[in-house]
Amino acid sequence: MTEGEKARLVAWGNELRRMHGRLREALAVTRAEFDAEAASMVIHGDLLLFCHGFCTALTAHHEGEDRELFPAIAAAHPELADTLRALRQDHSMIDYLIRALQRALDDAASAQEIDRHLEGIAAIMESHFRYEERALLTVLDTLALDADPDSVLGPL
Repeated sequence: MTEGEKARLVAWGNELRRMHGRLREALAVTRAEFDAEAASMVIHGDLLLFCHGFCTALTAHHEGEDRELFPAIAAAHPELADTLRALRQDHSMIDYLIRALQRALDDAASAQEIDRHLEGIAAIMESHFRYEERALLTVLDTLALDADPDSVLGPL
């Protein structure tokens, strides 16, 4: 194995940590925009833009994992079937919470209701990311997956 091939193998764990960091940052920016708008008592298009960007990025990340990363892990590590099933369930729950947030924004919900949606997404997302990193980083450091990181984990 060449040094370049070894670096590519190890990079999947780094790519996952980097993507999780970017999604955490995107949520923080979205929540800061919400706080600024809620303080002014005017919820408008800027929040919708931040929410849409964050929600789209998080959804793309989970869809890529479900489509490409998790099948590759399952093939190489069948003993992780229960872990992957739990992570997919988290993806489904987060998708449900994102759709509920989008409905609340479309319906011009109160600032308190929007804050509850953002808080719920933040809590579940963070719990999911921590579990995923604990469960998969070691595996990802040895995973041979020849794929575009943007396709697998979402665009950085």
